[in-house]
Amino acid sequence: MPENHTFAYDASRALALLRLAVNNPAATFRDGQEEAIRHLVENRGRLLVVQKTGWGKSFVYFIAAKLLREAGLGPALLVSPLLALMRNQIEAASRMGVRADRITSDNRADWVAAQRRFLGGETDIMLISPERLDNDEFKQRVLAPISPRISMLVVDEAHCISDWGHDFRPQYRLIERLIRTLPRNMRLLATTATANNRVVDDLKSVLGANLSITRGDLSRPSLFLQTIAMPSQAARMAWLDARLRELAGSGIIYVLTIRDAVQLAEWLQSRGHDVAAYTGSTDPERRPALESALLENRVKALVATSALGMGFDKPDLAFVIHYQAPGSVVAYYQQVGRAGRAVASAYGVLLGSAEEDRIHDYFIRNAFPSREEVAHVINALAGAPGGLSLREMQAGVNTSAGRIEKAVQLLALENPAPIAKEGARWKLTASDLPESFWRRADRLTALRRAEHAQMKTYLALKSGHMEFLITALDGDVSRVRTPPLAPLPESCDPAGAEAARAFLRRTSLKIEPRVQWPSGGLPKFGVEQGSIPENLRAGTGRILCVWGDAGWGGLVRRGKYADGRFGDELVEASAALARAWFATLAPAPAPTWVACIPSLRHPRLVPDFASRLASALGLAFHDVLQKTDARPEQKTMSNSVFQARNIDGSLAFAGKLPRRGPVLLVDDIVDSRWTFTVAAWLMRTHGCNSVYPFALADSSHDK
Repeated sequence: MPENHTFAYDASRALALLRLAVNNPAATFRDGQEEAIRHLVENRGRLLVVQKTGWGKSFVYFIAAKLLREAGLGPALLVSPLLALMRNQIEAASRMGVRADRITSDNRADWVAAQRRFLGGETDIMLISPERLDNDEFKQRVLAPISPRISMLVVDEAHCISDWGHDFRPQYRLIERLIRTLPRNMRLLATTATANNRVVDDLKSVLGANLSITRGDLSRPSLFLQTIAMPSQAARMAWLDARLRELAGSGIIYVLTIRDAVQLAEWLQSRGHDVAAYTGSTDPERRPALESALLENRVKALVATSALGMGFDKPDLAFVIHYQAPGSVVAYYQQVGRAGRAVASAYGVLLGSAEEDRIHDYFIRNAFPSREEVAHVINALAGAPGGLSLREMQAGVNTSAGRIEKAVQLLALENPAPIAKEGARWKLTASDLPESFWRRADRLTALRRAEHAQMKTYLALKSGHMEFLITALDGDVSRVRTPPLAPLPESCDPAGAEAARAFLRRTSLKIEPRVQWPSGGLPKFGVEQGSIPENLRAGTGRILCVWGDAGWGGLVRRGKYADGRFGDELVEASAALARAWFATLAPAPAPTWVACIPSLRHPRLVPDFASRLASALGLAFHDVLQKTDARPEQKTMSNSVFQARNIDGSLAFAGKLPRRGPVLLVDDIVDSRWTFTVAAWLMRTHGCNSVYPFALADSSHDK
């Protein structure tokens, strides 16, 4: 096509653009950069660039896009999974006059204008998230009319096309279909920092067997790698506290879960460290400020999940510490490789943890829906010719909302797909789900378990860490060098570990009251769906700990399933929490008596604890609620609608209200909050003026 003709490469102009981008009049190209740009400009075919983080892959596509535009060709299109973290690359592009627009989840207000500029030829390169490829409106109104004029397609973080990216951004599978629709002579660049031979083979099958591949040196001569197996969560917390006082510069502390990021950041802040949590749930408007604070060394570290990952570029990071091991060598190399790119030496430390096996097992088990879950979704849709929304599916499928959404998303990505979306509703198509879906699920599950086992082998190493990573990535270990840094101490201060244990035991969580009845209401109670009247709601409650955690969680588990009685330590800790909590309620009155949630399975467990807690607080205990019939445990109910129905009609108020004053309503475990919601509604309809829930442990994380 005329947009993709070949023309001469201007080496002097390319170098001038690089120097503008890096703001350095003496800058020169790194090995392989100019060759990649020339390959694209001269249209020598599709290209895969495998170069380590910090090599400058973004310069290749921004400079190539600029040269193509100056030659009169159309704009480039870039697909990237984490565009929100590419702010500094886009700033570098703007310095050389590249007009870059992006369409991603954190700039929805700009979408219409950005699309108009792209279609009007005012944009040099459009950056989109892979989810845009699954959006019919974008495909019809933007991609279809402009695709004949696109000069180059760039697939950033191309390893996500491979199996590795399945449970990260499954929409990357749509890139293969997009490529099939493009002209054969379309310039195509795929870039990644991590691609072993298996990933490269996958990319060849998607991008074409005639793919040219350039692979750079994977070694990080400035990075000192170390692994330390720690005996407990408190020990890791104490170790980090001590090391942050000694380590120069700033860095990233990676964790596996949002809860760990928040908790660890709070611990380090309590010890005087200038750190902040950065996760997928962090307010999108706050993320740029946190990134800038780290880029400008105004914080010692960000405690981050993988949300601070691909696309974030701080060349002078002095350390990357992993609080828990990632699930694969690919993920670990990506993250630890952020340290030491523009400094002589930096630390990359992996701390072993007891809980990471459980966390990774959860991630692996939940990467694909089960056959049973898919069957439930298909059956629900088969019974609804008009289709169902995701919310409506919850009423007929005992599966969590997140897992229903994941199942629907993956089914819709099949080709042909057994389900399709019409407006806000999903409907069955004429196609059946192929057995290849389950073969791929089994293969990927086995692959994830093998990758996790490989990381456990890495954790056990005493030396040869960089060699291990490069070998796992099918790279060349002959150029591996280690910076002259001393290993960090492996032990932690016993007093620091004790302080960490005390911190874990003094934290508490809130129980936010539910304000809406479930879809369909609670018919056995005569409650219709809609808002719960404010005068019949529970108050904001408190939870002592997370089920099974390193603070009080282990004692709660032991008390419930081993001892059959919650120990005095838990009574004392709960009383201390309650006294501090009650003091914050003023001027509203604090609870004047204690009640509890009944159980037919463990009829004495919670009443015994609640009565002892009441005694410790100097309050009266009244057993005023009854369980009227046995129901399955709430943990067997997987979404809010089923959890609410499981409570419907199973609780009753026994006798007269002993007093109208505020009540502390006690249970051992809280998960869905429906038991507390219904119990509070019952008590308030019988005249109790305030109900404050309290639970020993939150099990909502233990799924």
